[in-house]
Amino acid sequence: MESTTKDRLQQKADIFTQYPAAAGFAGRRRALNQQERLHRWNELLRRHQERALATFFEIEYLEPELRDRTRCDNSAISVAFEDPVLRADGLTDDTYGTAKRYFGLTDRQMHRIVCYCHHGATAYAGGVAYMVRAAYHSSRPAQPGPVARLWRALMSW
Repeated sequence: MESTTKDRLQQKADIFTQYPAAAGFAGRRRALNQQERLHRWNELLRRHQERALATFFEIEYLEPELRDRTRCDNSAISVAFEDPVLRADGLTDDTYGTAKRYFGLTDRQMHRIVCYCHHGATAYAGGVAYMVRAAYHSSRPAQPGPVARLWRALMSW
């Protein structure tokens, strides 16, 4: 085995320091589940809470086919698409429909995250992160509360 420096190796090959996402080795790792995808999107938005994002104007009034193809520069969806990890996991573009399917959200949830009527013409990433967190919590499997757990325990006894 030959020993070499990083600079010398860089001349011979591409070195990816953010393995595996930056290297494009998504096939070698487990795909993210819906919760992990939403959590990552939330974290990306929270990292730059003061970033001003564009919103989608009256997205709810568009025909479903047109709505799915709609995109907006510098939107919350663009933030997700800028991330190499989410792209390597399967986020193929920054359109409304692709994001809705990739994150496993309903039109109602997407509307709350990206629409003008909830944020105005410009939204701060921190506020949008709050909406993504709400979608994350609403998409988690419901856990029985303490009364339901007690009732189950009594009924199985």
